[in-house]
Amino acid sequence: MAAPLDMEPSALSLELLPTDPLLLILSFLDYRDLMSCCYLSRRLNQLSSHDPLWKRHCKKYWLISEDEKSQRNQSWKAIFISTYSDLGRYIRYYATLKKAWDDLEKYLGQRCPRMIGSLKESVREEDLDAVEAQIGCKLPDDYRCSFRIHNGQKLVVPGLMGSMALSNHYRSEDLLDIDTAAGGFQQRLGLKQCLPLTFCIHTGLSQYMALESVEGRNKYEIFYQCPDQMARNPSAIDMFITGTSYLEWFTSYVNKVVTGGYPIIRDQIFRYVHDKECVATTGDITVSVSTSFLPELSSVHPPHYFFTYRIRIEMSKDALPEKACQLDSRYWRITNAKGDVEEVQGPGVVGEFPIISPGRVYEYTSCTTFSTTSGYMEGYYTFHCLYYKDKFFNVTIPRFHMVCPTFKVSTARMVSGDAVVLILETNHNEYAVDEDEDSTDTDEYEDRRRVLDIPAPSGRCPRHT
Repeated sequence: MAAPLDMEPSALSLELLPTDPLLLILSFLDYRDLMSCCYLSRRLNQLSSHDPLWKRHCKKYWLISEDEKSQRNQSWKAIFISTYSDLGRYIRYYATLKKAWDDLEKYLGQRCPRMIGSLKESVREEDLDAVEAQIGCKLPDDYRCSFRIHNGQKLVVPGLMGSMALSNHYRSEDLLDIDTAAGGFQQRLGLKQCLPLTFCIHTGLSQYMALESVEGRNKYEIFYQCPDQMARNPSAIDMFITGTSYLEWFTSYVNKVVTGGYPIIRDQIFRYVHDKECVATTGDITVSVSTSFLPELSSVHPPHYFFTYRIRIEMSKDALPEKACQLDSRYWRITNAKGDVEEVQGPGVVGEFPIISPGRVYEYTSCTTFSTTSGYMEGYYTFHCLYYKDKFFNVTIPRFHMVCPTFKVSTARMVSGDAVVLILETNHNEYAVDEDEDSTDTDEYEDRRRVLDIPAPSGRCPRHT
């Protein structure tokens, strides 16, 4: 007899599926849903504890390798649960930050091994909780997570967060450990509730992270402070922005390092940015340029933006020996954002007259300043042939642009009595450069510099060489 038309087929129960397809379905679940299955039925409890299911989560969230699993002599599920009990609050950030640290250590281990020795071991949760109690502010979870992997570095040179050197100026930034950072926590006007992330023992330079949205800053924004030299109020602090969160700030820096975006020079990371299109070849000679913004020598008020550039001059190794030549002079055409042009011509470069021969590379560093937030330079070198001394020729220097990072301007004006009005402006550049600013007027760091007998930042270097 046929079944009544209004009868519906019974719903298929998930538990009635054979084991293999059911395990396949469970393999697509996230760790939360997989854990929930443990409480639905005895069969799902058994299947959701299938160890290969947890291998994927251990690798995805905690970057646990097969070798580490063997050393711990635990099941994948047990490893996931024990790690989650310790680092669960950081599960959104841990894999990204751990990979960044691992990539950085591997890269530096091959190129700057002595820098690895300056890294400190991880801190405990209670250490981070104690710092929060000390400063009276919550630390962001991505910052805490990073310090559960490495507690910054010792105050040494070179610093992990990059260096810069000119003829009379040197900077190298350390990533501060949690206790040193807490000791430099700011409560004074202009830098209220800001935590230093980096420090240069030569210049007093620091990058700060805002722990609260006060004085025109966004919460967790990272910046270099730049005192307004034209304001009478010492709390007028301009800011060059270098990051919107610790995760973005740290991982973007590491990516530039490990991909070769920042060159390794004399066993340290130099923060020069190279535009791959900024290369020009004339005959057998190639000229390429990389640039960097120096906020510790810059100011917004008055407008003074300081840039350094590194030039590489190379003759092809396949060039004939008689192509060897010597640099005689240089010509620069310098244009600021307003279209104002300055022309500079002079003998040699940085006081030298380098000889270029097949396969030889000559590099030098110089600097320039603009009264606008951006500008560009271009020009040529004049060489003479060594084999034909009366033969002269010009070698093109490619146009290279220099743009200061995004900044915020805070002008504090006394209105009446103790009242202060903050007028906030923001400058957004299309090309935001990840660079630095001075903190020499920070009370705690001035005291530290006096104790360490560190000289104040030096003046300007020779320009346009």
